[in-house]
Amino acid sequence: MPLSFAAFDSRIVWQARDLERADRIVVVDAPPGWSDAQIEAWLDWADLSPAETTPGSLADAMKAYSRTLAVKDHENVLASLRLGLVTPARSQAVVGAPHDLSDPAAVMALTTEVIRRRAERLAPSAVEAVWVGLARVTEAVDRCEGSRADCGDPTRNPALARSASIARLAGASDIDIVRAAAGEAHAAPPADIRPRPAPLIALVDPDEITSRATFCAQVATLMADGDVIVVFDATYGHALTEASASPGILLSLSAIATLVGDDFIETIERLCAIWACAVTRSGQPLTIGLGGLADLALSIPDAAALAKRLTTAVRKGVGSDRRMGGIIDDAEADLRLGLSPFSSIEVWQTHDGEVQSRLRPSIATSIARAGGDIGSAERHLFGHRTLATAPGIDHAALRGVGFTDIELDAIETALLSVDRLDDIFRSPVLDPGFLRDVLGTMPDEPDLLTALGFDAEAIARADAWAFGHGDLAAWQQMPERLHDALVGPTAFEAALTTQYLSALDAVDTRAEPLDWTTSVQDVARRLADAARDGARVVRFKRMDAPADFALQLPTLDDRPRREEASAPPPSERIVEKVVERDRTRRKLPDRRKGYIQKAAVGGHKVYIHTGEYDDGELGEIFIDMHKEGAAFRSLMNNFAIAISIGLQYGVPLDEFVDAFVFTRFEPAGRVTGNDSIGSATSILDYIFRELGVSYLDRHELANADAEPLDADGLGAGKADELVPAAHYISKGFARGAAPDNLVILPFGRPELAARPVSPGSADACSACGDFTLQRRGGVWVCDACGITPSMQGS
Repeated sequence: MPLSFAAFDSRIVWQARDLERADRIVVVDAPPGWSDAQIEAWLDWADLSPAETTPGSLADAMKAYSRTLAVKDHENVLASLRLGLVTPARSQAVVGAPHDLSDPAAVMALTTEVIRRRAERLAPSAVEAVWVGLARVTEAVDRCEGSRADCGDPTRNPALARSASIARLAGASDIDIVRAAAGEAHAAPPADIRPRPAPLIALVDPDEITSRATFCAQVATLMADGDVIVVFDATYGHALTEASASPGILLSLSAIATLVGDDFIETIERLCAIWACAVTRSGQPLTIGLGGLADLALSIPDAAALAKRLTTAVRKGVGSDRRMGGIIDDAEADLRLGLSPFSSIEVWQTHDGEVQSRLRPSIATSIARAGGDIGSAERHLFGHRTLATAPGIDHAALRGVGFTDIELDAIETALLSVDRLDDIFRSPVLDPGFLRDVLGTMPDEPDLLTALGFDAEAIARADAWAFGHGDLAAWQQMPERLHDALVGPTAFEAALTTQYLSALDAVDTRAEPLDWTTSVQDVARRLADAARDGARVVRFKRMDAPADFALQLPTLDDRPRREEASAPPPSERIVEKVVERDRTRRKLPDRRKGYIQKAAVGGHKVYIHTGEYDDGELGEIFIDMHKEGAAFRSLMNNFAIAISIGLQYGVPLDEFVDAFVFTRFEPAGRVTGNDSIGSATSILDYIFRELGVSYLDRHELANADAEPLDADGLGAGKADELVPAAHYISKGFARGAAPDNLVILPFGRPELAARPVSPGSADACSACGDFTLQRRGGVWVCDACGITPSMQGS
């Protein structure tokens, strides 16, 4: 007795479901196991149905469709639709008849069409670039604070001149730039939602490809981006055109196997017979796609024979005299049957409507059947979501660089809601004050782990431990039987489909994906190899470049300029030149050198911590004061941040030194702990005296005799005393690169003459406050700050 799908359908009770559409919320009756995406795909199909049905009713749309087929067995057709076993689908479409490239006119026509398609793909990006440029022109005028005439004049508004130049380079005409400067609004370009056009067919003689390198390169250029299918046999070219116009259906092998178990071969034959009679006329070609082929192959002991068994079932169902088409290329049909590309991770919808990722059920079942550990596979795929025992960077390693339980708890909480390690080690997960005061880094540090001393390998291992590898290709406990499916799931599915199509003698027009860096010469070599190997149909397509790919282009000022030899020598003249500084922030290296200076100003301890660029230039400072009020300490911390940002944006250190030395406020007075600064009129005076002496060679700011062999070389020192290099070089920064027997020779220091001070004859200096003002040669000179004040009444 033939299998009755209507009997299975009668056992399923459809349930009402609230579904949000683009313009409204509808209540839809659907099988309980269908996801929202699957139901929406069926509703989109129903909206295109020519039959009069109730809007939003799947049952009515399916019933009306089955009746339009004018087949006696329409009840089983309807039941197979309602069970999610079959759906109408589109065959792989192609454009027109084959272009015979033995004809030069055909080559020209094909080349013109490919160029037109590429222009259409480039057009949205070009339009967007013009729109952005014109929007910047309008913004440059709106942000100007002068008169309207001056703001709209590129010769008087530099920002407008720059924006207009960018807009012109993007392709905007000058009249469009003028209108944008006048305030005319330009609407944003709409998103390009046009589907990619169907490929073209090129009939090529394989001998021409292998013998004529120029012709091969010309064909490779046309087909590099998937726009052209090369056919080496005219019979298959015409068959491909015929199959493109034939009806098609898509079967869900997973749903069939779930419904009938081991009888799926007979069920496939029955479905093909029913639908062949329903959608085709006698002798008309039919394309039948098999969805879930890789999932089914995992459950079959002899997967190699599966394609042959399926081909036999399909042939018997539709009739051996009927021509079979190629592949089904219909993403909407895949959605209607709940099918997804074969991979280790499957996106699914829970009963609560939440979309989550999981290990693909067919792979999980196969792992369990082979004696593997499903839990281990899931941990390798999705990670452990903890760093407690992670390799490379665990809790112990983080505590070693300053993390406390509070920060570790925040990290563990954030691990449940992010997917990258970099998103955790920054604000707002970690407190900005902790990052700045404890770790000594900026809150916006882009790579905190590297700045803390962790290498790239440790970071990668910790990231994989926490968030998984994304696939099972490197899973150590992989069962041998599943090696091909887990290491290369896409290739595994493609090989099965190829076997099925070959057994049907159907044409496979799927594009072979190529790396985005593949050149036309590489495509030509692959095409020539395919021609020598006897391939019937060849199609290549270079993949899109990564989203973060960007060329490293030099700035306009860095481009070499060609001097014209005939230009007359410039004459001397006085001109006013406006210099616009580079406003790009110069980042410090992740591992930086510097020094820490401890001193006391008027009894108040001050710590200065510097950070340097690789060339020794100062790039940041940190100021820390102990036993001071919280407000004063915070003010000094933020002052140091402001100075650091200024240095990194190119403000010369000289400007800061000249601005802050000799500032006067408490605490002030004697300085202890610094071998070059003896007194200061304020904390800021001390700090910038120290920076001026150490980084600018401003020795006139030093107002105390240096101790012998100090780090700045300011002391008189003993000429015969040698100091180990470790006294000056950080062993941690050098990582042991400096040899132990390296010493600093003493004769390289300048000798500074001692300045005797007679306490009995010294007066207080009106500038710095020190009792170092003495008469020398009839002139009063301050030995501390060096000024020569005029003394009234002397």
